[in-house]
Amino acid sequence: YTLGEDEIYYPNLELTETTDYQIGKYGRMRQNYLKEHRKAAYRNLLLNGELNEHLHKVDVECEQRMEVLVRQMQEQQGVTEQLKAENQMQWVGMMNNIRQTAEEVVLQEIVYS
Repeated sequence: YTLGEDEIYYPNLELTETTDYQIGKYGRMRQNYLKEHRKAAYRNLLLNGELNEHLHKVDVECEQRMEVLVRQMQEQQGVTEQLKAENQMQWVGMMNNIRQTAEEVVLQEIVYS
């Protein structure tokens, strides 16, 4: 505590050193979700200096999960480089569908949980 000019003691509060990670799409989505729907958890992470690290971890986890899901769905649906060479429009449509489906799964499993 430090004695102020007004003869009142004030606590010596310091913020812990935080990490300066770049937060991507999924990290920002998680932050908005926490702000709107999990206010106590958001404040707790913020006050403990863990918010940026948490958002970075969520972002990395989502990106990794997306890669795995897209690869698995490509194998299941037979989306190959050969299909890409033979029929590009069909390949693009199938890949867009796969990415959209994988993103929905990632959002439900990680971001909005």
